[in-house]
Amino acid sequence: MKRIVQGGAATAVAVSALAVAHVLRRMGSRVLWPARADEYRDEDFGLLGRDRAAVVHATDGVPLAVREHGQADAAVTVVFVHGFCNDMTSYHFQRRDLPVLWGDRARLVFYDQRGHGESGVPEAANCTVAQLADDLAAVVEARAPHGPVVLVGHSLGGMAVLAAAAAHQGLFRQRVAGVALICTTAAGMTTGGIGQLLPNPALDGFRLAVRFAPALVQAGRATARHVITPLLHVSSFHGPVSPTVSRFTTLMIDRTPVATIVKFLQAIEVHDESAALPALAGVPALVIGAGYDRVIPVKNSELLAREIPEAELVRLDGGAHMPHLQFPDAVNAALDRLFARAVPSAGTRRASGG
Repeated sequence: MKRIVQGGAATAVAVSALAVAHVLRRMGSRVLWPARADEYRDEDFGLLGRDRAAVVHATDGVPLAVREHGQADAAVTVVFVHGFCNDMTSYHFQRRDLPVLWGDRARLVFYDQRGHGESGVPEAANCTVAQLADDLAAVVEARAPHGPVVLVGHSLGGMAVLAAAAAHQGLFRQRVAGVALICTTAAGMTTGGIGQLLPNPALDGFRLAVRFAPALVQAGRATARHVITPLLHVSSFHGPVSPTVSRFTTLMIDRTPVATIVKFLQAIEVHDESAALPALAGVPALVIGAGYDRVIPVKNSELLAREIPEAELVRLDGGAHMPHLQFPDAVNAALDRLFARAVPSAGTRRASGG
């Protein structure tokens, strides 16, 4: 029986990877190394790791790793929620550049979602978008208990923000001053992009293999890296991209345990937070979509923006699923505009010396 499961695990990895490769080729994703020198060759991607560290315990006891930058008495706290198979360092350029724009007016809070980065490993039953919403609320309550907050969510992090809007309406009415939703969707993950592969027999076999032989599947991921790494690359970026940024992103994704990936697959597949959208009425919002996003197509971002009355839609036609890493200047400029709308008393003044 063990030998059969092992063979099934390897087959599921290979079949799933090849299926994704076929979809990406059909969609036309294309990544190019830049002709010019790599501008980020000497970039210090360890910046966030030197910020103040804290731990917040979720409602089920899972420890969530937190990093903070800025003064405790800042006028606004901006909380960043990363995407699936990422960690808080995916917001490196926001951590690097936004303090220059905002100075001491904002405190920045980043955290690793459960099962990702330095946070604890949850039970499969608690790998749900609803639980991610509760995690976000717990981080806000513990690390930003007073004053206005702006929430920034990318991909799965955006889904967590939307779920929190429905489950924690008091928080949104009283404290949430703005929301940014980057390459995310309220529903419809299985109707476009790579999400079409979620209801797939190969992935069902992969889930089964993880349940019975998780160590083997984790090892199998390493042996299949020559197939998987290009998939991770082309789904993250399109067009010219820094090789350093590409390597940083691929290594970040590859650190995610396979068990975490599989535990969240069903949650992503059944994700539907459409009912949360009315809770965002009157909240300044920013929706960013990317023209070559093969994970969550830009049409989902456009629909999301139409459903949120106070939303500014920014479409990055040359971007893919990680625009905050590939086009940080455009994303940060949009976040700066949201900051000014969300908290006018703070946003109308530029940081001294910035």
